[in-house]
Amino acid sequence: MISLYGTNTHEPAELGQLIAELLGVRFTERESDYRGIYLAARLGQARIEIQPNAIPGDDDQPGLYSDAHPDTPVLVLVSGADQDGALGAGLAAIDGLAALKIRPT
Repeated sequence: MISLYGTNTHEPAELGQLIAELLGVRFTERESDYRGIYLAARLGQARIEIQPNAIPGDDDQPGLYSDAHPDTPVLVLVSGADQDGALGAGLAAIDGLAALKIRPT
């Protein structure tokens, strides 16, 4: 399953702290030429990534990771199993974080 959440309320680092406290995970900062700087953590079989929607683009023009949600500056991508238990409940408990897309893999 792959899920996409978004927020207009929290910055990536702040959201990472909230999720870490709720779920007991530890985020590490990663950097990608395509995605820019993002945070990543694991909870069981699930992978949680927090990143800005604005990503590096071609010719120094920024792009969007999710064109379908241009007004959502911060995204949470969740992949893998175990999303219906503590992970889903924890994310649902965060004020200002909304489920944008959930699809089975």
